[in-house]
Amino acid sequence: MNDKVEAPEAPQTLEGWYMLHDVYSVDWPAWHRLSHQERADLGREAADWLAGEERVAGDTAFYHVVTQKGDLMLVCYRESPDALNEAERSWRRTSLYSLLRPSYSYLSVIEVSLYEIQAIAIRRVTEKGLTRGTPEFDAAFDEEMERQKERMKARLFRQIPAHRYICFYPMNKRRGEHVNWYTLSLEERRAMMRRHGSIGHKYHEQIVQVIGGSVGLDDWEWSVSLHSDDPLAFKKLVYEMRFDPASALYAEFGPFYIGLRMDAGGFDELLAGGPSRDHA
Repeated sequence: MNDKVEAPEAPQTLEGWYMLHDVYSVDWPAWHRLSHQERADLGREAADWLAGEERVAGDTAFYHVVTQKGDLMLVCYRESPDALNEAERSWRRTSLYSLLRPSYSYLSVIEVSLYEIQAIAIRRVTEKGLTRGTPEFDAAFDEEMERQKERMKARLFRQIPAHRYICFYPMNKRRGEHVNWYTLSLEERRAMMRRHGSIGHKYHEQIVQVIGGSVGLDDWEWSVSLHSDDPLAFKKLVYEMRFDPASALYAEFGPFYIGLRMDAGGFDELLAGGPSRDHA
């Protein structure tokens, strides 16, 4: 009798930009000791730094953080961890950084699972009337897969969505005593993620979702960045997904961060976050 248990198949993924989400709190006592001119100089230098980052491959954005979890969120998309490290070190050299205290940081890489691409390719080929398991189907499927992989580059190497709000959080798939995502078969996981994705698709006109893979890169397994002009859309999407088995049974969530997109002049607004005490 052969009692050998076959290991579940790991899904394949495509990767794009590496992502960094850094959250900072302002040292407000130190801020109180600054003059108006000193604050203006800090804001101008930070805005110049942000403008300079526009010449680097990738993208950079700042957000005001809502709640006491922090004051400022820096989001960077870059081609490698080395490039992210250079962005962080460059930012640390600004004068404004001396007023900031790191609150949270997360590293991931934009990821698209072949779950999704394969489902699209199968649907497209099936719609042509071809029968699965035939040489004609297999050839058309391979051709469609290459077409879908090329199309996905726009998602993998994109700009940071320009919406007003961001909702960022890390998450895991559960590996508990009673349920374990990683012991399910590839087909079971694919079916669940197909249904899970259909819920997200209902909100595609309101929300842009950027998924980051972080297994082996950070403390959680994925990062999720939701971008929208309507913050209530975050609540509705996440709440509806909680009832889906992929989340209800298998998802674990980390802290949620909500931010408001800043333009280059937003540093003046950030630094005006308390009563003035001009000693110039």
